[in-house]
Amino acid sequence: MASDPLRALSRSLLRLSEQAQQVAPQDLLHQAMQTLQSLVPFDSAWWGEVSAGDVQVAPRNWLHGSMGLSRSFAEEWNALAAVDLFGQQSMQQLGVVIRERDVVGTVPEHPDVAAFSQRHGLHHCMALTAELPHSGLMFFVSIYRPPTRPEFSDGETVLFGEFVLHLLQQWHHRLQRLQSDTPGRPWDRFALARPSGELLFAGLRISRALGEASPCWNGTHLPPAVAQALAGAPCTLSVGKACRLRLEPCGPLVAVSLASRQHKQALAPRELSAAMLYAQGRSHKDIAATLGLTPATVRTYLRTAYAALGVSNKLELVSALRHQ
Repeated sequence: MASDPLRALSRSLLRLSEQAQQVAPQDLLHQAMQTLQSLVPFDSAWWGEVSAGDVQVAPRNWLHGSMGLSRSFAEEWNALAAVDLFGQQSMQQLGVVIRERDVVGTVPEHPDVAAFSQRHGLHHCMALTAELPHSGLMFFVSIYRPPTRPEFSDGETVLFGEFVLHLLQQWHHRLQRLQSDTPGRPWDRFALARPSGELLFAGLRISRALGEASPCWNGTHLPPAVAQALAGAPCTLSVGKACRLRLEPCGPLVAVSLASRQHKQALAPRELSAAMLYAQGRSHKDIAATLGLTPATVRTYLRTAYAALGVSNKLELVSALRHQ
């Protein structure tokens, strides 16, 4: 690569580092995306947290931020996520930049996806999805250009990939600092929200619990009953029949966590099956073939199992599974 792009990347990463230290957590991702836009120009962008799907459950966006896109974008995408080959490929190749050229031509584009893309001007697309450690979910950034603009070049692909991976690292470090106030709170069982109810982070288990307690919940903003209770933190709140939450102030934000129980939460059957096969030495690919899942879903199940069982390596996993 030429020296000018390298200097531009260095300046952008320095700016990102400064933002990570100085900008309020609720504004960090949006300002970081503005820095990315000066490095790799784009017309619209979408970022947030997503879970991979399998043969029974479609991929799901749980929370997001955006630039230049309509408010209904995430809800529309969730409705067609099961047939979005571009999104699925990004979730299957974690840490790898995917462009629309990497997907076009493999399988005909689903008409609903084509209509969605045309409606929102998503002609040239570039995305990167990576594991969001300990949360059970994945962090993604997608940027777009309309047909009147050139496609993303190879050089821009490199710049985009380097920046997004650094952004994820900075964001995770920021979340770690916020999480350190209550170190015993498992990552997949808590969320961080503005006092208004807008989510900045949510783990997989609390997201699923909120979804089960509030079937019409679309993510990004807490369900109304929870959002209205934030002003009363610290407090405990019951939502639905089985979701009990603990609300606690966390600097300018509010931490929302699944209320602790005497027992560790049991793993779902497929999570337990994936964990047991992995403990037996099976690879992600082998487990996926055995259970009828994608490798990305297997990784999601294993992340959830590690967090739920409170383990950090395979030896600890084997020991924990003996007591399941």
